[in-house]
Amino acid sequence: MPDVIVVGAGPAGSAAACHLARAGLDVRLLEKSAFPREKVCGDGLTPRAVRELLDLGIDIDAPGWFRNRGLRLIAGDRLLELPWPSDGGHPPFGLTRTRHDFDDILARHAVSAGATLSQNTKVTGPLQDRTGRVIGVRTDDGDHRAPIVIAADGASSRLSVALGLHPRRDRPIGVAARRYYRSPRHDDPYLEAWLDLVPAGYGWVFGMGDGTCNVGVAFLRTAHADCPTLLDDWLARTPPDWGFTEDNAAGPLRGAALPMGYARRPHYYPGLLLTGDSGGMINPSNGEGIAYALEAARIAAETITSALAAPTPGQRERTLYRYPSAITQANGRPFTLGRLFTRAIENPHVMRAATAAGIANPPLMRFALKLLGNLTDPTADRLATALTRLTPTS
Repeated sequence: MPDVIVVGAGPAGSAAACHLARAGLDVRLLEKSAFPREKVCGDGLTPRAVRELLDLGIDIDAPGWFRNRGLRLIAGDRLLELPWPSDGGHPPFGLTRTRHDFDDILARHAVSAGATLSQNTKVTGPLQDRTGRVIGVRTDDGDHRAPIVIAADGASSRLSVALGLHPRRDRPIGVAARRYYRSPRHDDPYLEAWLDLVPAGYGWVFGMGDGTCNVGVAFLRTAHADCPTLLDDWLARTPPDWGFTEDNAAGPLRGAALPMGYARRPHYYPGLLLTGDSGGMINPSNGEGIAYALEAARIAAETITSALAAPTPGQRERTLYRYPSAITQANGRPFTLGRLFTRAIENPHVMRAATAAGIANPPLMRFALKLLGNLTDPTADRLATALTRLTPTS
């Protein structure tokens, strides 16, 4: 019997499996599909995500990784380029990589660390003992038991739903859609965000460095917009030489929901830890999820490793119950700031005023990028850190 079962081999699941296997634990990683496979995502990785990849030991100098310098913001006829902060807290660059490749790389990395990967294995529900504690999972090929299970099975999280853990209605839900286009802009060194498409939303152009761009839109569900129409209307206004036309499309339009701001809680149910999208670990400010999935995976692995080393069942359980507070301590304050931010920009007048003021004030936008993007360094940015600390964690 393995020490830990991880359900879902996306970024959160594979990263958790890698950290746990490195710690010497017997890990079984279950994935419902087979690699390589598609996932809907903007494919942009901020310095926060890069830091976690480096900690995992991913070779980001290998072919296929494309570096970017920062974020370019566009609103109307105004443009502002913001380099990633270089204060020493995070790498001074971001990356892009398709999820088709990215998830495969992380899963194989977990296997190389010692985890066992089972593909085409669909988890249908949890196994529970008479007290209700999760002691494994049911799959389409039989039951699998382990003392601890990690739910990294995405926004819909079949495991969580089966246990009655549903998304909170007071948390924002985003909607996003993306499409790949062959484009001469594929090697643009900046991630580009268009801020004036719809209230509480934005469009993006991320160069993949491989001849294509990932182009998409994201907005809060309360905006009542339509992804295909919004994307088509926006791209029809872009210069023809960018190539964002049907003839240059490199795949279909794909969409997904984004559960944000710790949408599903608690993050620990006896025997089960939630990570990544299953726990709504997406920053409401910008829709970033991969960095927080990787970070939660590391925290989950550290918690489980400590718990399994405890001498008694009671001490083990007390250690596992500390996982939610560790997650909240890591990002509760910036996620709360993000929720406040999304509530404000749902008002179109506030959105327009904030966009116009920000684009015209580079220092303000650099500060906002650090604060809302959670890229502050306690030793180098005292004001942003102070404001974050003044914010409640939930």
